[in-house]
Amino acid sequence: MAVTEHLNLVETYLTKLVDLAFEFGPRLIGALIVLVVGLWVANMLTRGMGKLLERRHVDASLIPFLKSLTGTIIKVLVVISVMGMVGIQMTSFIAILGAAGLAVGMALSGTLQNFAGGVIILIFRPFNVGDFIEAQGYLGSVKEITIFTTLLNTADKKVVIIPNGPLSTGSLINYSREPLRRVDFKFGIAYGDDMENFKRAMNDFIAEDVRILTDPEPFIGLVELGGSSVNFAVRVWVNGPDYWDVFFLMNEKVYKRFKDYDLNIPFPQMDVHVRNVKA
Repeated sequence: MAVTEHLNLVETYLTKLVDLAFEFGPRLIGALIVLVVGLWVANMLTRGMGKLLERRHVDASLIPFLKSLTGTIIKVLVVISVMGMVGIQMTSFIAILGAAGLAVGMALSGTLQNFAGGVIILIFRPFNVGDFIEAQGYLGSVKEITIFTTLLNTADKKVVIIPNGPLSTGSLINYSREPLRRVDFKFGIAYGDDMENFKRAMNDFIAEDVRILTDPEPFIGLVELGGSSVNFAVRVWVNGPDYWDVFFLMNEKVYKRFKDYDLNIPFPQMDVHVRNVKA
């Protein structure tokens, strides 16, 4: 009798196992297939992203990180999908994970913003190391681009550290992006001076400096009749590295040699007329 009961119990368990196999077997096999294929696709996408970043000349230090981050995200999504296929309830797990992520994100909001900004800068390259830029109220050459900050060297050899978050979302001027730069001058002569003498002086000064380009052509034009002077705009084009040398030299020539062309550098003045009024 005991043996018969034991056999019946074994038969019951075997029946349940068979039923479970028929019920969950297809799910389990499908989940394993999705897992294998998903991991293979994740690896393929990760390698493809690495090649794309290399073709875009993204910073070499950033490529492994981005590949790892992309692969991890895809693999986590694959695992979550597989767990859902086999019947595991993921609602509570995802809710807890989301709450934890929200708390960490709020605690590190500034750091994460700078991190995201660094990734954007390194991928899209609005400027490179060595470029002369103006951003966030600072002017200088880019010394280094890190994942969280960008370092500038100012003209007086100060190092300015700018967070990448506002740098990636704010406006900036990249003076090194184009090979040519226009140098703008504004010079004034006294009322009564010969305008043709001024143009002759400017053309001579421009012709003497081989760094000033002839294409695009220099421009000289009367821009303003001021209170004490007749003001002219002078615009010339140079190669980017020659900008400041040409700027300073031209101002020096104007100061030293205007008198050779019978020109006067005006200054604010006031005429006072005294009239003798009889009582």
